[in-house]
Amino acid sequence: MPHHAIIEPFRIKSVEPLTFTTPDERRTALERAGYNLFGLHADEVLIDLLTDSGTGAMSSEQWAAIMRGDESYAGARSFERFESTVRELTGFAHVIPTHQGRAAERILFAQTCAPGTIVPNNTHFDTTRANVEFQGAEARDLVCAEGRDLQLDAPFKGNIDLEALEATLRDQGDRVPLVMVTITNNSGGGQPVSLANLRAVRELCDRYGKPLFLDACRFAENAWFVKMREDGHAERTPREIAEEAFRLADGCTISLKKDGLGNIGGVLALNDTELASRCRDDLILTEGFPTYGGLAGRDLDALAVGLLEVTEPDYLRYRVRTAEYLAEKAWAAGVPTVRPPGGHAVYLDAGALLPHIPPAEFPAQALACELYLEGGVRGVEIGTLMFGRPGDAGEPDEVAPNELVRLALPRRTYTQSHVDYVGEVITAVAARADALRGYRIVEQPRWLRHFTARLEPVAGG
Repeated sequence: MPHHAIIEPFRIKSVEPLTFTTPDERRTALERAGYNLFGLHADEVLIDLLTDSGTGAMSSEQWAAIMRGDESYAGARSFERFESTVRELTGFAHVIPTHQGRAAERILFAQTCAPGTIVPNNTHFDTTRANVEFQGAEARDLVCAEGRDLQLDAPFKGNIDLEALEATLRDQGDRVPLVMVTITNNSGGGQPVSLANLRAVRELCDRYGKPLFLDACRFAENAWFVKMREDGHAERTPREIAEEAFRLADGCTISLKKDGLGNIGGVLALNDTELASRCRDDLILTEGFPTYGGLAGRDLDALAVGLLEVTEPDYLRYRVRTAEYLAEKAWAAGVPTVRPPGGHAVYLDAGALLPHIPPAEFPAQALACELYLEGGVRGVEIGTLMFGRPGDAGEPDEVAPNELVRLALPRRTYTQSHVDYVGEVITAVAARADALRGYRIVEQPRWLRHFTARLEPVAGG
């Protein structure tokens, strides 16, 4: 649309009050949480951009579908509706619901990976990487060269490096149980993957006899970028593009808390009958019967509707434009971000903004904490706290290649005025960037430490 205002393609039918806090209250809350934003109480946060996973607003049609929920333990009608929707979208023969995406990942990798195996991906996200490594396998990131340049404005920075993938398959193919591509590439800034790249990956997988799986949490946003940026697809619908992407693969995992427009739910879908049988056996042990997979029937019905709504062009146009708009606010404040903006979030480049804080002192966490202290805005660190590892005895800690703060936009939840406010908070923090100091870890778990680690400010920083 030619106008500057972002017109949300919906009307607000129900509202939830926000809680306003004082700077002193926020400082007390952050100290109690061990300077880990995951430890805050929800009512201590004004604008919550921690994640877009399960935090969106459902439509009136989804709420209506909830009333159709069939809570039968086995063979519920809700599963039949969900299964039919997933099959029509993806084309996969076997549809296995799970309570969320990481459950689908755990089951898939438990049945395909062994110690010493390798899973190539453009970039694994945190739970995907953890589930691969939990099996003793290597999660190997092979994003294209453009994706490693944060400031480069290129259309498909989420693409996998085809030469690197072929080298892995040629030289270590006996160790590769499957190839995975994440659409969009979350850890790389929500960057899309082109259909041309997916077709080339399919060709390599066929040549070397490897199955291709998609981590398709944001398949609809990826389809929109293909429509907008890739030659030959402008006249196609996002739905048509998404259907082609799925049919280039042998299976997928999806957190339906993202592009399923649900508050809970996931799915593992695939064509291999023998593998699907083993996955269902695993599902029964940990999730539930294969026709509900840890979900209530009402959730399955709501997700079936969400999977239809998410590819609507008006919704996707608004969704992507909102992220772009917030990125423009950051640029105006002199804060670099991953370029171009992704579809679900803006990734602030804390490493560039805070060069005086070394990676071992978590500059992205420092920026995330300051955004909360300034205005009650909660984002998430995607840097050394999330992806770094403690070094061996006498060795320095391993640091992440980038120090980013992700501001993830919940779907259909906040309005343009909320985004304007976030822009003001970013501007205020950027004005005193030189005064920010780093953090050190006080306590940390073995896996996914960023969720529960406790930190404290570096003394004298």
